[in-house]
Formats: sequence, structure tokens, C-alpha cells
Amino acid sequence: MKRLWQSWMIALARSPRVTRWMQGNRATASIARRFVAGADAAQAMSVARDLEQAGFKTSLYYLGEYVKDPAVVAENGRQKIAVAESLSAAHLQIHVSIDSTQIGYALDEQAGQALALKIGARIRELGQAHGAPPVLMLNMEDAEYVDRILALRASLLAAGVPVAQTLQAYLKRSADDLAPIIAAGGQVRLVKGAFADPRPHAHQGKAAIDANYLVLARKMLSAEARASGFRPVFGTHDEALTAEIRRIARNGGWQPGQYEFEMLYGVRTELQRQLRTAGEQVRIYLPYGRDWWPYAVRRVGESPRNAALLARAVVSG
Repeated sequence: MKRLWQSWMIALARSPRVTRWMQGNRATASIARRFVAGADAAQAMSVARDLEQAGFKTSLYYLGEYVKDPAVVAENGRQKIAVAESLSAAHLQIHVSIDSTQIGYALDEQAGQALALKIGARIRELGQAHGAPPVLMLNMEDAEYVDRILALRASLLAAGVPVAQTLQAYLKRSADDLAPIIAAGGQVRLVKGAFADPRPHAHQGKAAIDANYLVLARKMLSAEARASGFRPVFGTHDEALTAEIRRIARNGGWQPGQYEFEMLYGVRTELQRQLRTAGEQVRIYLPYGRDWWPYAVRRVGESPRNAALLARAVVSG
């Protein structure tokens, strides 16, 4: 049932017609307010400052994915650089997330790589001036993009860009993708995966995905990972998983701050506060921008229980 629901929501996210209607409808703005920090960088920075004062780190993400309009790709690149500059000016850690398809990979892979290098170079420069380690976090997308995203990571590293990589526990290949990053002392954000992929290379069902998440988490919190300087980031809102990860970390000698939890803005805020109160480092993934529908509906798609949220918005519209 969950996979079918998720597939429906992804189809809605990819529909230009539905996107135009939903983003142009005032009534549906309640979904945006729930999951998105604002329409522009100024609003997002205001939320980021408030979260910093409450003890949370942030990772800013300018919304937009599967872009095939060169003008929109260029604007996405400008926004990524602008928000990195705003973070630097506000003396907040520069932590910016990008999708390969929002910077041109769905249109022209070479142009997308060039834009990523431009964004990364500016983030590196700002980090050097700011005196704090910056991060360009590569989000993971559909299975068909995995190899291209990992190749982009390699190109960014070769250019000296401080880059981190998202990996998805639902993909069976992720253990093989994780191993060399651990050995090199890199940084990985582990998520379950917000895509529905029925093919043989994907784990199916919550139990199987959760089990693989913990297999990967143990590798990320291994003695080898700690010795290499690897930095684990656990992107999950699952209370059982967070409890087990904390237990593994304590048993392995990891201290809070040597690893972190990352959660989405507007999702499980009570768990975010509980972990922060317990001394854990928690980062909030903070999306902003006007192209909010594809992102927000995938958040709705992560649980059939969110059907009521979507239904209320549509009916009131």
C-alpha cells in the first residue's frame, strides 16, 4: 500500500500540469507552509537564524528538480551561490544541498557539472574566508542518476570542493557505494529514500529498508570509519532507528557532534527537540523557493497517513 501511495505522489510531483495548478492555488499553500521555509532566501535565512538560536544546524536547499529550462537552471545556480553567501554573512555554517537535475543534469550533463563546479568553488572560497568547514551536500535522486551523481562527487573532490554525499538505504548497491567514501574519510548522509523503485536492485517494504539502514549505519559508525575521519549523518525521522543509532554510537565510542542526525523542516519536530535536548547534534533540512509542489508532495508521499493533509488542501481549493 505504501509503495503504491508513494508512486502516486511521485507521479503528481512530476506532472507539470498538477504543479502549475497546485502552486497557483492559494488554498494549497498550507502544504507549502508545513514543509517549506519560505519563498525566498531572506525568509529561509530568518528561519535558519531562529533554528540556530534553538540549537539546530541547517542545510539550505533552493527548491527545483528535473529542470529542463536553461534559464531556470541558471537561476538555480545563482540561488545556490546567493544563499551560501548569505550564510557566510550571517556567520552560520555554509551547508547547501543540491539536486543534480536542478542544475542541468536532466538537460545537459556537461553543463550541469560545470555549474556544480562553479557553485562548489564559491562555497570553498567562502568557507576559507569564514573559517568554518563548509559543505556542498549532493542529494540523491532516482536510481538512474546514481552513477552520474557519484561521478559528480568525484569531480568536485578533484577540484578541492568540500562535498558530502547522500546515499539511500532502499538501494541494494549503497553498501558498495559507501565503502570507498568511508575509507577516504568522507561524509555521507544516509536516508531511506523517497523514491518508489520496484526493480530487483531495490529493497522492498519498510522492514527490509530499515534493516539495511541499520547495516549501513553500523558501517558508518565502525572503528574503521572513526579512524579514517569519516563523518556520519543520519537522515531519518524513525524513532526506533534513531534510538538504535545512538546505542551503536555510544558502544563504538562516538561522541555527539562526531555524527549528526538530519531531519526535514516540518517533520517530527517533537523528535527533533527530544534529540537536541538529549545532547545530539541535529541539522534541519531547510527548503525554500516558489517551486515547492514536487518537494512537498513527496513529503506527503512518505506516509499514507499524510493523505488527510493533501485531501484538506485539495478540497479547500
